[in-house]
Amino acid sequence: MKKFVSKISMVFVALLLLLSVSKPSFAQEINKDEGVVIGFDDTFAPFGFKNEAGENVGFDIDLANEILGRLDIEYSFQPIDWSMKETELNTGNIDMIWNGYSVTPQREEVVLFSDPYIQNRQVIIVKVDSDIQSKEDFAGRLIATQEQSASLEAIMNEADFAEALDGGQPVTYPTFVEVFSDLDNGRVEGIVVDELLATYFLEQNGTADQYRILEENFGEEDYAVGFRKTDEAFVEEFNAVLAEIIEDDTFTEIKSQWFSDVDSE
Repeated sequence: MKKFVSKISMVFVALLLLLSVSKPSFAQEINKDEGVVIGFDDTFAPFGFKNEAGENVGFDIDLANEILGRLDIEYSFQPIDWSMKETELNTGNIDMIWNGYSVTPQREEVVLFSDPYIQNRQVIIVKVDSDIQSKEDFAGRLIATQEQSASLEAIMNEADFAEALDGGQPVTYPTFVEVFSDLDNGRVEGIVVDELLATYFLEQNGTADQYRILEENFGEEDYAVGFRKTDEAFVEEFNAVLAEIIEDDTFTEIKSQWFSDVDSE
C-alpha cells in the first residue's frame, strides 16, 4: 500500500512540474530581442502565399517586412494550419496571426487585434450560368467555404441560411484553393469567400468571366493582425508604426502592387 501511495505521489509531483514548465507558453509576451514568428496560411493569395520559386510573397508579407523592419525586429514566417491559428498563437508557437485575418466578435474574445488596416466583404460566388440569384436560392443546396474562417463564422451567424442548406451547414475545406476547386468541379453550387482573395484569384487565373458575385453578401469586415492578450505594450508600438506608414504613403505604395482599387482604414 505504501508503495502504491508513493507511486501516486510521484505521478502527482511529475504532473505539477509539467504544468509549471508549460504555463509560461500560455502567458508569454513578445520579447523583441528574441525576434517574432508570424503565422500565416501560405495559400491565401494575395495576402500571403508561396510563389513558383517557393518564396513567401503577398500584400501582408510586404507590409510585415516594412513594419517590422522599422521596428528593427528579427522575424520569420511560419505556415500554419489555419483552423488552429488561435491555438498556435496562445501556446506560443507563433507570435502573430497575419494573413488577411478578419476581426470578428468571436476572435476578439481570445485575440488582441492591432488597428485595422484594410476592409473586406464576405461574398457569395456562383458559376456564371447558375440559376442562383440570392441567398434564398441556396435552400437545399450545397455551399462551401474554408474551415475555421471568417467566412464560416459569417454563414453560421445567419442561422436560418445555414439550416436551409443541404446538410444544415456548409461544406468546409482546409484552404480556399480546395473551396474554389469544389465549385469548379460542380460538387457545390456556391462558395463564400473573402472578396479581396476572390477577385485576385479569378483575375490571376483568367477565369473571372466564368463566375458571378451575388449582390447579396455577408457584410463588411476589417483585417488586422492578431496578438496574444498579453502583448498590449508591443501592439501599441506596432500600431504607431502602422499609422506612420499609412501617413507617409508607404502603405499606398505597397497596396498598389497587389490591388487595383482597395480602400484602407
